[in-house]
Amino acid sequence: MHEPDPATLTISERADALEQRMSDELDALVVKSNLYTSGESDPRAYRTPKLGDDGRHWLMGHDPRLPRMPDRPTLLDFFRYRFGTAAHVLQSATHALAAGQSERIVLACLLHDISVIGFIRADHGYWAAQLVEPYVDEEVSWAIRYHQALRFYPDEAAGYRYPEAYVRNFGDAYEPEPYVAAAYAYARNHRWYLTSRAITVHDVYSFDPNAVVQLETFADIVARNFRQPDEGLGFDASPAAHMWRTINQPTRFL
Repeated sequence: MHEPDPATLTISERADALEQRMSDELDALVVKSNLYTSGESDPRAYRTPKLGDDGRHWLMGHDPRLPRMPDRPTLLDFFRYRFGTAAHVLQSATHALAAGQSERIVLACLLHDISVIGFIRADHGYWAAQLVEPYVDEEVSWAIRYHQALRFYPDEAAGYRYPEAYVRNFGDAYEPEPYVAAAYAYARNHRWYLTSRAITVHDVYSFDPNAVVQLETFADIVARNFRQPDEGLGFDASPAAHMWRTINQPTRFL
């Protein structure tokens, strides 16, 4: 079969070709999930590839292309081995710490975007809140959930202006969807409104590439305020355990 000239491939096609070569070199077969490919192809056309005749099986555990996680992974292990760049949340938490905020708000700032860096971008406030809900105080997960709506609505009395970055990225005519507006109206009158608003205040919308931030700065705050399960995240019986297992082993076939 004639191989295409790499120079004629798009960046996406080159990435797919590289990933396919890496997959071909594994002892097991890796299949992308429907969600992973949706948007690049019509999900209705998704078909599980057939097993080849080379004796390999579907991958059902650790993906050797990823760093191996500890048997009982902690939150910090996910930051180290599975999350993408954490510069944004580290800068946000550092900003809150420097402002003298409570450990509860610093933790919320550290965790508010973990869905973006570790799971999925759309509705990230809801996903992040669900990920941490079993392990933090209710106020923290509530604040993370509703920061998603609050960030689209300024409150200058609380020190929050509508980000210029949003005008650049979404256009000056962007209007949040009705469910976002409804969530804002609910959160605006809630007793924990200012906790959630603090996340937006300490969100860093223009990242400083020269800022020096370290995950270890927050190790003690995490230890005091995040209920780490003895079994390891993903292996406890919490309602969110399956989400942590998915991040841990994202290419497991079933």
